[in-house]
Amino acid sequence: MSRTRALIVVALVVVFVIAGGVLIYANQHRGGQNLTFNLNVTGASKMSPSELQAHQGDHLTINITSDGDGEVHLHGYDIAFETRAGQTVTHSFTADKTCSCDIEWEETSTHLGTLTVSP
Repeated sequence: MSRTRALIVVALVVVFVIAGGVLIYANQHRGGQNLTFNLNVTGASKMSPSELQAHQGDHLTINITSDGDGEVHLHGYDIAFETRAGQTVTHSFTADKTCSCDIEWEETSTHLGTLTVSP
């Protein structure tokens, strides 16, 4: 293979690697998005969905509807949702720290789910 052809092949490989890297990087979620989670708590013991995913810098709105009165507590961010049967309680905040934060029914310390905030 001639030296010119080898340089052309190397240049093409470099261009494809750079283009692939740019496409992958551009499609990654890096925070700063508005996310809304609609959660349902039943029997003070189950929450659906139970696993929430976000990135640091995202603006989160969490809506909780429960079939009973009580407090749903988001640990890590120390946010209390005072639920009333059949009503929706909403809190909005910016995910300003990374965590694997437990969500629990406060009165009985029953684990309902987890909010995971990634960098």
